[in-house]
Amino acid sequence: MFKKVLIANRGEIAVRVMRTLRELNIASVAVYSEADARALHVRYADEAYCIGPAASRDSYLRIDKIIEVAKMSGAEAVHPGYGFLSENTDFAAECEKNGIVFIGPPAAAIVAMGEKTQARRIMMEADVPVVPGTEHAIETAEEALEIANGIGFPVLVKAAAGGGGKGMRRVDDPADFLEAFAGAKREAANAFGNDDCYIEKWILQPKHVEIQILSDSHGNHVHLFERDCSVQRRHQKVVEESPCPIIRDDVRLAMGAVAVKAAKAVDYVGAGTVEFLLDVNQDFYFLEMNTRLQVEHPVTEYVTGVDLVEQQIRIAAGQPMSVSQETLTQSGCAIEVRVYAEDPANNFLPSPGLITRLQVPQGAGVRDDNGYYSGAEVSLHYDPMISKFIVHADNREKARERMLRCLDEYIVQGIDTNVDFLKSCLKNEEFIGGAYDTGVVSGILKSIEDELERDGSADNDLDGLLAAVMHRYFDAQDGAAATATGGETGARERWKEFGRFRTLRRMA
Repeated sequence: MFKKVLIANRGEIAVRVMRTLRELNIASVAVYSEADARALHVRYADEAYCIGPAASRDSYLRIDKIIEVAKMSGAEAVHPGYGFLSENTDFAAECEKNGIVFIGPPAAAIVAMGEKTQARRIMMEADVPVVPGTEHAIETAEEALEIANGIGFPVLVKAAAGGGGKGMRRVDDPADFLEAFAGAKREAANAFGNDDCYIEKWILQPKHVEIQILSDSHGNHVHLFERDCSVQRRHQKVVEESPCPIIRDDVRLAMGAVAVKAAKAVDYVGAGTVEFLLDVNQDFYFLEMNTRLQVEHPVTEYVTGVDLVEQQIRIAAGQPMSVSQETLTQSGCAIEVRVYAEDPANNFLPSPGLITRLQVPQGAGVRDDNGYYSGAEVSLHYDPMISKFIVHADNREKARERMLRCLDEYIVQGIDTNVDFLKSCLKNEEFIGGAYDTGVVSGILKSIEDELERDGSADNDLDGLLAAVMHRYFDAQDGAAATATGGETGARERWKEFGRFRTLRRMA
C-alpha cells in the first residue's frame, strides 16, 4: 500500500479523497494555486505546495509542476479527483514515465472512452445498445444537416471530445440546425481545443441513468447499481439519487451487465461510470463512459456501503477489490444535491466572494462533502460548487423529507447560493412522483416564473410597505454614522439584499 498520495485537485473532492487517505493511514499532499492559499484542502492536507497563479492553466493544469511536487514530496501515487487532469492521457502517461502511480484507469482506456464517436464504435462492436446517430465526427455543416434529416428531428449535436454539457445543442427544427451546429463547434473548440461534433437522435422524455463500475487488475469487474441523474439544468446535474425510483429490477440487472461488458471491452481498471438514457418504455441506450470518479459517487457509497475512493486506491496499489457482485446490495435511498455559489434569481450567475457564515446541517444519515468554511472565499477562477450534500434514509420519501429539513438548516451568508432553488426541485410534484425526466428543471423554472407573475400585483403593494419599513429600520440603525457615509445609499443597498432574499424565498 502507498505511504503518501498527492491529490491533483482542489475544493471538496480534494478534501473527500484526503479523508479516506487518513483512514488508511496514508499521508496526503495538496497542491494549490495562489488564490487557494487559505483553502480547506490546503489546511486539511499533511503537506501542501503552491504550484502557480490563480488561473487553472497556470496551476492545476500544469502537469510539469504537479509531477515536480510529487517527486519532491515523495508521493508514490496521484489521485486526480474529477475535472482538471482526471481524464488527461498525457498526465497519466507522465505519471507512469516518472514512476508515479496514476489512481485511475490505463491511458488506453481513457483514450478509448474519451473520444465519444470512438466510444460509440467500441460499444457497438461489444453489442452495447447506443443512441441512433453518427459513428464519426462530421466535417461540414451541410453533411451534418443531411444526416440529421435522415435520423429525424429532434436531434442532439454533441462535441466529440466533450463533457459537462459543453458543445451540446438540441435542435427541433431543421431551419435552426446550421446555426446550432456552428455554435456547438465554437463552444467545443473553446472548451476542449477540438471542434469535432457528431449527431445523436434526441430521445424524448428520457431519464439519465448511470451505472457505477469497479474493475481491478486481477480480472474482476462489478457494477454497483444505478444512479438517477435526470434533474439537470443545461445538461449539468443538479440532484442525483440512488436507486432510480421507477426502474424495473430486470432492467437494472440488464443495465448493470451491459456496463460491465463495456468495462471489459476496453480492459478497464479502476472506478468508472457508464451513462445511459432510459426511455419511457425502459429501453436503454449507451451515452458515454466517464473514466474517473463522479461528483455524485456518494449516493452509491451510501446505498452500497462501499467507499469508492478506498477501492480506487487499493486497485491502483495492485490489490484485488474487496467486493464481489454476489455481496453487493442496495439498501435504502440516498439523495445528493449540489450546493453552488450562484444566484438563481439572476440567471444562475456565479456568486464569488467571502463566506461570512457557514452552518452545515447534521444528524443521522447526513453527509456534507464540503470544500469551504466560515471565512473562506469562493474564487471567481474556479467552478463555484461549495458542497455535495447527501442524505440517506430507509426509503425515498424519508430521504426527500430529510434533505428538505437539511436545506432549511443549511446557512450560507456573504454570497448567494442555490439552496432555495434546490428546495423547489425537491418539492416539485414530478420529482416527488419519481417519473421525472431530464426536462423537469425547465418545468420547475416555468412554475416559479408563473407564481412570481401571479403574485406580482399583490407583491408590488407589499414591496412598497416593506421597503418603507426597512428604510426606516436601516436609517435608525445607522444613525449619524450612516448619514455621514451616505445613509440613504446604504439603506437602499441593504434593501436590495433583502429583496433578493424575498425573491429566493418565493421561489421555494
